[in-house]
Amino acid sequence: MKLDRVIAVRNNKTIYRDGDKCVKVFNEGFSKADILNEALNQARIEETGLNIPKVLEVTMIDGKWAIVTEYIKGKTLAQLMNENPEKKDEYLELMVNLQLEVHSKTSPLLNKLKDKMNRKISQTDLDATTRYDLHTRLESMPKHTKVCHGDFNPSNIIIAEDGTPYILDWAHATQGNASADAARTYLLFWLNGDIDGAKKYLDLFCEKSNTAKQYVQKWMPIVAASQSVKGNEKEREFLLSWVSVVDYE
Repeated sequence: MKLDRVIAVRNNKTIYRDGDKCVKVFNEGFSKADILNEALNQARIEETGLNIPKVLEVTMIDGKWAIVTEYIKGKTLAQLMNENPEKKDEYLELMVNLQLEVHSKTSPLLNKLKDKMNRKISQTDLDATTRYDLHTRLESMPKHTKVCHGDFNPSNIIIAEDGTPYILDWAHATQGNASADAARTYLLFWLNGDIDGAKKYLDLFCEKSNTAKQYVQKWMPIVAASQSVKGNEKEREFLLSWVSVVDYE
């Protein structure tokens, strides 16, 4: 493999292009189970018929685990939004349509969203009373079995040269409630400093999915708490500031 073209560097992994292949190399010490789970998620999502890069192999390169997938030539939706700010609303609409397509699928063997969130809430540094409240709230939310991406944002969507959109990075995919997935996307816009984008996104999602905004907002403290386990100090602080917010304007 010729790993000379770096496409992206993310937390504890580097992504390379090798001809028509994309090679995601994980840092040493990365959990083997997490890597195999990510490849398995992606394989399961392939079976739903969504447009995603296919997994070609899981291998080791210089003692580090790597997932090899198809390389999709194109630009991310995040790049396009930066290059064409006047088209941002159009891109947001495309993004929501894609997310609703994801939510229209089922994949019965994916991990369950509620199980994952319960586990993450237990791992937080929040006090026992807050954790109990969050677990109780999570249990009271309706159980669904829709495919949820778990990290759905403009940088995980690539528009190929022929205009076909592909969805990347299925490491966090689960089956569960679509509104929890939407709450996660809303918080990602906020984390990125795009508060206007967050509001427009939420309005569009609720309108197109015929979902009450209050219902998505009910998920936000739960999602924020479960996401606060990873990420840097600043992100954790921001997410934890949402946990105590019970009522929203």
